[in-house]
Amino acid sequence: MMNFVVKTIANAGALAVAVWLLDKITLTGDSTGKKIGTLIIVALIFGLVNFLVKPLVKLLSLPLLILTLGLFTLVVNALMLLLTSWLADQFDLSFQVDGFWTAVLGGLIISVVSWALNVVLPDGD
Repeated sequence: MMNFVVKTIANAGALAVAVWLLDKITLTGDSTGKKIGTLIIVALIFGLVNFLVKPLVKLLSLPLLILTLGLFTLVVNALMLLLTSWLADQFDLSFQVDGFWTAVLGGLIISVVSWALNVVLPDGD
């Protein structure tokens, strides 16, 4: 359970950095508390998308992953971020990613920051 909480916090932090760095990834809210709550919910959605959908997409795109020596993973990460944005919109959350190239850059930022935070944060084993 602790590992799940740590990974969710790392995802929320990585999403916050992407929102801060990129103008076309937006998070709106009335107060800081509402923004933090939205970030945590979006991080949960993002984690669920990465857990359920990403392995299937990677399996189906395996020939492209091999052909591009893994660079197609950037496209897969962008698609997962766009799917998260769409799901957040369906749940009436104020998180929006505008455009594919923004999602590619956002996915790259989220991957790097999430990796760094997972190295720093304690492992809940």
